[in-house]
Amino acid sequence: MLALFKRFPPSLFYPVKAALTMLASCLLFRFLFPALGGLLYGYDIGATSCATISVESATLSGISWYDLSSLQIGLITSGSLYGALIGSVVAFSIADFIGRRRELILASVLYLVGALITALAPDFAVMVVGRFVFGIGIGLAMHAAPMYIAETAPTKIRGQLISLKEFFIVLGMVAGYGIGSLLVDIVAGWRYMYGASMPLAVVMGIGMWWLPSSPRWLLLRAIQGRGNMQELKDNAIYCLYRIRGPIIGDSAPELVNEILEELAYVGEEKQVSFREIFQGKCLKALIVGGGVVLFQQVSYYFGLHNSAGFSAASDATRVSILLGLLKLIMTGVAVLVVDRVGRRPLLLGGVSGMFVSLLLLGSYYLFLDDVPAAAVVGLLLYVGCYQVSFGPIGWLLISEIFPLRLRGRGLSMAVLVNFGANALVTLAFSPLVDLLGSGLLFYGFGVITLVALLFIFFIVPETKGLTLEEIEAKCL
Repeated sequence: MLALFKRFPPSLFYPVKAALTMLASCLLFRFLFPALGGLLYGYDIGATSCATISVESATLSGISWYDLSSLQIGLITSGSLYGALIGSVVAFSIADFIGRRRELILASVLYLVGALITALAPDFAVMVVGRFVFGIGIGLAMHAAPMYIAETAPTKIRGQLISLKEFFIVLGMVAGYGIGSLLVDIVAGWRYMYGASMPLAVVMGIGMWWLPSSPRWLLLRAIQGRGNMQELKDNAIYCLYRIRGPIIGDSAPELVNEILEELAYVGEEKQVSFREIFQGKCLKALIVGGGVVLFQQVSYYFGLHNSAGFSAASDATRVSILLGLLKLIMTGVAVLVVDRVGRRPLLLGGVSGMFVSLLLLGSYYLFLDDVPAAAVVGLLLYVGCYQVSFGPIGWLLISEIFPLRLRGRGLSMAVLVNFGANALVTLAFSPLVDLLGSGLLFYGFGVITLVALLFIFFIVPETKGLTLEEIEAKCL
């Protein structure tokens, strides 16, 4: 075989080599390593659903403390969520100081340490500590990854690259369900489930160490006088070459100058005080970003509990995997069209479909209980519409909408709202079902979805085709 390839002239392979080099430098590595933070987050969701089954088994847990209360199981399940809340608060203070790249490196270290502590936990308390540490990594990764991708991606494909992070989250969930189902019948399988995330954390850390800093973050430091202007400018040019690869040619210095001019035009040289976050452009960005992720999380965890309820009567893991595959497909559709169709049409169309599905599900529980097909259609419609709208577009908008000098703190507040709403809905869902019944609760969430539609129509701007600086100048 080797002799056969030697018969061809080396020049024949130059275009292929150049194409692979361009692909690696322009797309794959810039996106892959920060997106691994989303993959690990999704994996944790999927694996934990199986790990709690394993850890409670008298014969397969491999531990003496398997007889856990519902509160203790809740701490294992939600430990990473509470850690993510703390991670969001930490990100508010450190994001603009250490930068997006170092924040992602720190997140990878916390992922690794958290997974290691959890996998080797000798007792319940240590396991919860491990879950909490892993969760802090989630909070930092979900804060820094969309910022890094948004600030380094070309405008024309920025939506696709950021939306691919949501694709990786769903891919991680499917992988977690799949690996968990394979290990759930093994003695101490829960240890292997959590330990399986460690190699990915190492890859993420090494990859982010290799990648350069965000050029826009460097230019923000330059324009705010946090370093030598010329050195930071030269470093930003070098980082652009590293990130964009040969495709950027000799235009990097010109692009850096354009970004600096736009930053000066929109007043980015001013440092943000805490009070200013709630004024003017910053307040509008916070309303848009916080509102979108609030509706996103309320909708997501409603759908998650909803699907869990339907799968309770059969093989829950199998149903979760099938729904995960549907989510992957629909997220892929959103990724392909987001930069052509735009953010608002996907949000309006998808959330409208969610509203119809909720009416259908509510009617099933109240009037159509003899038509099980209504429940199946309603669930599939809900999941599919969510994944082409709130799923990817929520993370995309919060990474675009905040002004650069506010982006670190503003996005940390949006992520805090995200995980806070997550925790609130998780706690409130079961009591609301007991109080109202499933039918009325579906209708209630339908009303919330209608409010979300009005919010999107009147408040959320279209950011398709605009640079981050143009979004600040034209949309805020």
